[in-house]
Amino acid sequence: MQAHDVIIRPVVSEKSYELMEQNRYTFEVDKRAKKEQIAQAIEEIFGVRVEKVNTMNVSGKPRRLRYNKGLSRSWKKAIVTLKPGDTIDLFAGR
Repeated sequence: MQAHDVIIRPVVSEKSYELMEQNRYTFEVDKRAKKEQIAQAIEEIFGVRVEKVNTMNVSGKPRRLRYNKGLSRSWKKAIVTLKPGDTIDLFAGR
């Protein structure tokens, strides 16, 4: 898998912004990606050193559209801790 296939997008939420202050960044990743692959992809794309990777599978929430019931999609989330001194400028200027 290529680095851009592993990392899908950054997760934008209040909790992820609070984690950025602790040098931890949240990304949506490919469901098949392992922690080592995620760390290598982050280091390759952003040019930083990764200290630790935590992953979790986020299950789909129940949704309803008129009479049809279903689920939103399931996805995998990775919280990446960087070594001290390294940062990722995801939203520079905001």
